Amino acid sequence: MRANRLLGANLVEANLVKLEDLEPANERLLSLADTEMPRQCTVLGVLAYEMKVLREEDVLQHVVDNEGAGLVDLRNYETLEELKKTMDLDACWATWSVPEKHLNGPILWFGTTLEGIADHLEKIAADRALMPPMPVPTAASLPA
Repeated sequence: MRANRLLGANLVEANLVKLEDLEPANERLLSLADTEMPRQCTVLGVLAYEMKVLREEDVLQHVVDNEGAGLVDLRNYETLEELKKTMDLDACWATWSVPEKHLNGPILWFGTTLEGIADHLEKIAADRALMPPMPVPTAASLPA
């Protein structure tokens, strides 16, 4: 929720939405959070696709022009098998992000569409469901 609040404030600051549109969007977001529908729980989605007061393309263009971020199309991106196994998909849905590094080096930010992120996360979940289960450590397998 904090990330959505920050995004909303930044959208207002960038003059991409009006404050009077953000308030009902935040209220709608709170009601969606209670439904446990992660694909719907984003202020950007509410503003762009429900309220239609913003175009997602305008936000992406703003990020490219003002933040120096690039764009990426996740349809052809292959996530490493190890990351598929360990990625916290709930955190990805909650933040609408796909972290590829867990602070082990420089963080590069790229923008993409909500649909691109959703499709990518669903693909990882489907791939994970086909993977053999990870072995559970036993006392004998733990280092002494």
